[in-house]
Amino acid sequence: MILIFQLYFVELSSSTLVTCFAEAGGQYVSGMARAVEKLGLRACLTESIMDTGEGLPTSWATRTTDDCIQSQMELYEKHNNTADGRIRVWFGIRQIMNASDRLLLETRNMAQELKTGIHMHVAEIPYENQFVKGNRKVEHGTVTHLEKINFLQNNLLSAHTVWVDDTEIGFLSRAGVKVSHCPASAMRMLGFAPIREMLESGICVSLGTDGAPSNNRMSIVDEMYLASLINKGREVYAKGTTDPTALPAETILKMGTINGAKTVLWDSEIGSLETGKKADITVVHPNSWSMVPIHDCISSLVYSMRTENVVSVMCNGKWIMKDKKILNVNEGEVLLAAKEASSKILKRAGISIPSRMNVL
Repeated sequence: MILIFQLYFVELSSSTLVTCFAEAGGQYVSGMARAVEKLGLRACLTESIMDTGEGLPTSWATRTTDDCIQSQMELYEKHNNTADGRIRVWFGIRQIMNASDRLLLETRNMAQELKTGIHMHVAEIPYENQFVKGNRKVEHGTVTHLEKINFLQNNLLSAHTVWVDDTEIGFLSRAGVKVSHCPASAMRMLGFAPIREMLESGICVSLGTDGAPSNNRMSIVDEMYLASLINKGREVYAKGTTDPTALPAETILKMGTINGAKTVLWDSEIGSLETGKKADITVVHPNSWSMVPIHDCISSLVYSMRTENVVSVMCNGKWIMKDKKILNVNEGEVLLAAKEASSKILKRAGISIPSRMNVL
């Protein structure tokens, strides 16, 4: 299992600006922790917690609320503040459709007591709001219900948060909730998130990649470019007019740097180059066909930079990639093992990939 996480995290660090990330959760947090420690990255890790909902695998669906709470506590005690302080364990709620109100509130209380964060998928798709309206008996959807039960707070990382109205944006803003905007996956299957309105209301919005099944690219470089473009395009959809100044390059760069640090509750130590902060640094080589000439460095970083421009990455004062070479694992071995494991999984699952074009 550590192989999967190494492959995922190597892509994050080698082709993007990432030194720190928040993982929305899986079933193998210990494997994630080993991969993060080995690669030298910084991370906020969560377990994907679900105590209710139809259609879950048997091993998940039978978990009681108490089991979910106990599991999160054990992972926190085992992994929090390990790897020289680079790993923090948060509490995770997969989504409201798979969480009882008791699980939501006890998770909130634990996170408050331990002064850690909560990572939750919120208002991803229209059906989610329809489900909540019918099952939780509220007027709009997920955010409205979370406000009603007093779940919203400033240590909540709200992933996606696409299908929210102006009233709910107000709820998020007043509670100090942080939002992770994932533009690539949003365009693939979720919809236009009202990011400009969130920023104008004072919400801290950062950038995320979502997982490989809904994106295929683990690149914040790509997400910065997409975030700027699609949120300009959304102006036509939302207001019937164009506005090329919507989400300018400076705003996008902040979303990818200091806002990311604020989102993971780590901005007192990372997210900007300041005296006393940790040495998390990305080196970009601008002398390439995509970036030359450079008249405005901020604009070039957002609109012209590509993943190949990232040449070195330092986390916590130690190089984890130097001159495009990952230092802590053998990239070739990881790639080969990933290919072999993928083939075995497809074979075991009985899945065959159809040929889509005769030339391939």
